[in-house]
Amino acid sequence: MPLSSPRRSALADQVIAALREQIVSGEWPVGSRIPTEPELVEQLGVARNTVREAIRALAHNGLLDIRQGSGTYVLATSELAGVMHRRFADADPRHVAELRSTLEATAARLAAQRRTEQEVAQLDTLLARREAAWDSGEVDAFVEADATFHMAVIRASHNEVLSALYADLGTVLRAFLRHDVGDELRPEDHLDHGRLVAAIRAGDTETAAAEAGSYAKTCWA
Repeated sequence: MPLSSPRRSALADQVIAALREQIVSGEWPVGSRIPTEPELVEQLGVARNTVREAIRALAHNGLLDIRQGSGTYVLATSELAGVMHRRFADADPRHVAELRSTLEATAARLAAQRRTEQEVAQLDTLLARREAAWDSGEVDAFVEADATFHMAVIRASHNEVLSALYADLGTVLRAFLRHDVGDELRPEDHLDHGRLVAAIRAGDTETAAAEAGSYAKTCWA
């Protein structure tokens, strides 16, 4: 008879659900280190083995990355995002850029048709935050601000499937953007996103699509 994997305890499932909620809610952002095993034992009031089992399960599902000697880090916010990260981590950067260009151009075209006034105002705010991050010279802050801006454009498309797919690819896209930016923000690499926001505000679908589609291609031209 084939061997079956041991059944997880109900308590372990509860701990998995609790830790997963911390990840999905953003309480533990992607890239951050989660509390140590002893800290989780104290917080959750369960045995160390139960915490260890939960962490291993979430690592197996692609949400956590266990790094010996360093700690455990958030890798993705959903199981699918974890799969995406493992599947495309070694992909050709130009192929990733082409996919991003296609998704963002489609989303920008739809956003120009469907955006609300509130969403346009949010894009203005996030664009200003992106520019401030660039001016600060902080690479990680800029990458996060840029990714947040583009996610807002995607959401303004009001296409739930497109938004979910892009969100699940978020870890992969951030990793490639971070690699592309390098260790410093160079003036010659700055891409003006103001025209994209203006096109979405004006309902200019073609300009919005052309602007959004050009950014990723420029990075890997």
